[in-house]
Amino acid sequence: MPTEDNIKISGTYDYVIVGGGSAGSILASRLTEDGVTSVCVLEAGPSDRHPYVRIPAGFIKLAYDPSYTFPFLTEPSEGTAGRRILIPQGRMVGGSSSLNGLVFSRGQRADYDHWAERGNQGWGYLDVLPYFKRIERHIGSGDPRLRGTEGPIPVTQTDFIHPLCEAFMAGVANAGIPRNPDFNGQDQAGVGYMQRSVHRGRRHSAAHVYLKPAMSRGLIDLRTKTTVLRLLFEGSRSVGALCLRGRNGKPHQIRARREVIVCAGTINSPKLLQISGIGPAAVLNDLGIPVRHDLPVGDNFRDHYGVRVVARVKGVKTVNELSRGLSLVNQTARWLIGKPSVLSLSTALVHWFWKSEEGLNAPDFQGVFTPASFKEGVMGMLDDYPGMTAGVNQHRPESAGYVRAKSRDPFEHPVVQPNYLAERADQQVVIKGLKLARQLLRSPELAAYFDHETMPGPDVTTDDEWLDYARRFGNTNYHLVGTCRMGRADDLTAVLDDQLRVHGVTGLRVVDASTMPTMPSANTHAATLMVAEKASDMIRGLSPQPRVEGVA
Repeated sequence: MPTEDNIKISGTYDYVIVGGGSAGSILASRLTEDGVTSVCVLEAGPSDRHPYVRIPAGFIKLAYDPSYTFPFLTEPSEGTAGRRILIPQGRMVGGSSSLNGLVFSRGQRADYDHWAERGNQGWGYLDVLPYFKRIERHIGSGDPRLRGTEGPIPVTQTDFIHPLCEAFMAGVANAGIPRNPDFNGQDQAGVGYMQRSVHRGRRHSAAHVYLKPAMSRGLIDLRTKTTVLRLLFEGSRSVGALCLRGRNGKPHQIRARREVIVCAGTINSPKLLQISGIGPAAVLNDLGIPVRHDLPVGDNFRDHYGVRVVARVKGVKTVNELSRGLSLVNQTARWLIGKPSVLSLSTALVHWFWKSEEGLNAPDFQGVFTPASFKEGVMGMLDDYPGMTAGVNQHRPESAGYVRAKSRDPFEHPVVQPNYLAERADQQVVIKGLKLARQLLRSPELAAYFDHETMPGPDVTTDDEWLDYARRFGNTNYHLVGTCRMGRADDLTAVLDDQLRVHGVTGLRVVDASTMPTMPSANTHAATLMVAEKASDMIRGLSPQPRVEGVA
């Protein structure tokens, strides 16, 4: 690798942002609001101009396309019955917000209060609520103290009303789980339609609503297909990035006058820090990387592990049939004229948040329902028969893994080991959730549509059989967090302080889902946006957003 002394500097900016995904898009927009601050955004992938990006259901086509994703594979483990699991992450402008499942879910108040209790000042629920409100333009009913109505991202409720969804929710309610029209409101518990970042049938990614409007200011240099080889330092200060456009370009420097901000995601952010000399000393020494600062970068990796119960349907068309042949032609026509259509669907239509044990103060797992089913072992392909699916995942997994660079090569994917279902507590919650999912699919309200259970099948009845099934057929929910967790300086598990600055280094922050100390009780997209919004005020030296009046 050439030294910095003989490498061309191709630009100097106030801030260099590594990653043009959800967090990077927000930061580029907010940091240039003053009309004078300059930003360079370095994005490894291409633009987001592919037509499938704006079509919500297009995520099925893009999520497994290596042209638009990093196709990371986990290491085998006992929790996955020796399987390696594909965990694609967004690799284009907008990052995973350009191809995720579109669910907009904040999580529970206790999630963020726990962050603050761990020593992260200013990250309690009442502190972050104003930033959640600042993100969203909630279109629908809800408590105005808790919901935002003037933000850039439209948040709408599923408008595709299907008989199976209505029957499922009726059965859930009769089973003692109440209807809840707003799981982002005061209480998460209950069943209802999903909220998602879709409006008028189109996806609204962070790039679409933050980055692209801000580009008109002329202060953002967005460089696509640009890989950061490593971060640059002068002493203990981060001063820029060594980059390569494509595979055959010449290395060049991008310099930062104020800060370098890493927004590369829960897998790529720790890898970049590690190959730049910031990480566990033992790991770096094994790779021959000089240790700049010994920190637990890459530890504390957590993900939601999802497992599903599937049934064959009778008496009604499901998304499986509506997505083929003449039915798809009709659905496409409906989408083009702005009517509800399968093309405007997110990954799940119905939520059900509940408790694995009586006496819990709040739900400890999430359930989802959709009038569709997917072929086992074939990514993103719907079953040939009419099907419906109820999936579950534990909210706050205790099982933790790690991300480790394999070499100094920035193009080589790192070791990714989530250690799914390693902890007994996680196993128990998933087993109880799956049993409840089976019960709900067999409710009297769904009896007219329920043909028979296809996965796991009626032969699975004991806890050991359910756990074996979960290990053999569970999958990632793509909710990766924690590998650059924030915490106090005396917290030996922390990589960042509560301002998201890397411990022991100046001029360097990390802003993405990797900063989260623990897993939110939700899909992680909304929380990632919140982290970036709050970080943008920190970086600019602005006072925190005032707490919302009337919320205790």
